[in-house]
Amino acid sequence: MGVSLKNNDVVGTIDKSIERPVRSPCVGVCALDNNDLCIACRRSGIEIGEWGVLSNDQRKDVIKKIEQRYLDDMR
Repeated sequence: MGVSLKNNDVVGTIDKSIERPVRSPCVGVCALDNNDLCIACRRSGIEIGEWGVLSNDQRKDVIKKIEQRYLDDMR
């Protein structure tokens, strides 16, 4: 269901069912290690390059991979 907005003579609606984009895990360091993983956000070079065209579900999958990489790094 939308929420009506009125700004001057322009009326529009906001669809609250639209999912917000998953935010990039980038922290602005952007340096790849010997395994092609960023030393800061732990994404691969390919994941970094493709982030802008990934769907939210694909982005969530990348986040899960990052979480697993952090766990693996702690071993």
